[in-house]
Amino acid sequence: MLQPKKVKHRKWQKGSSKGFETRGTELAFGAYGLKALEPRWINARQIEAARRAITNYIQRGGKVWIRIFPDKPVTKKPPEVTLGGGKGSVDHYVVSIKPGRILFEMDGVTEDIAQQALRLAAHKLPVKTVFIKRKS
Repeated sequence: MLQPKKVKHRKWQKGSSKGFETRGTELAFGAYGLKALEPRWINARQIEAARRAITNYIQRGGKVWIRIFPDKPVTKKPPEVTLGGGKGSVDHYVVSIKPGRILFEMDGVTEDIAQQALRLAAHKLPVKTVFIKRKS
C-alpha cells in the first residue's frame, strides 16, 4: 500500500477541505480518467483496492496512472483508553480530495473497457465520481 517513506511532521492537524480543487483537474497522462465530485478523505487501502479492480479488469492491457498519494497521517488511540495522555500514534495515511480532482487515468484500452474498469474502481472509493475522456 502507498505511504510516504519519510515525513517532515509525524502528526498533522485535521484541517478542512473547503472549495474546489485547482490542481490536478485535467487529464495529463491517459485518454480516460476518473474525477471526484465531492470532498472526502481517501485512505491507502481504498486506493489499492481501486487499483487492483482496474488492473484485474483490463488484464494487463493498457497503462494506469494513480494521480493521488496518501501523505496525511491519521492518528488513533487504542480502544478503551481514557482521555489525556496525548495524541494517539499514527494509524494510517489518507489523501484529502476536493471536487474536481482526477484520481486515476488510463490509456491503451478501448473506451468501453476503460469505462467499465473505472466504474469498478469507483465502487471501491468513498466519493462520487464521473468518467471523463480526453477531448480529441
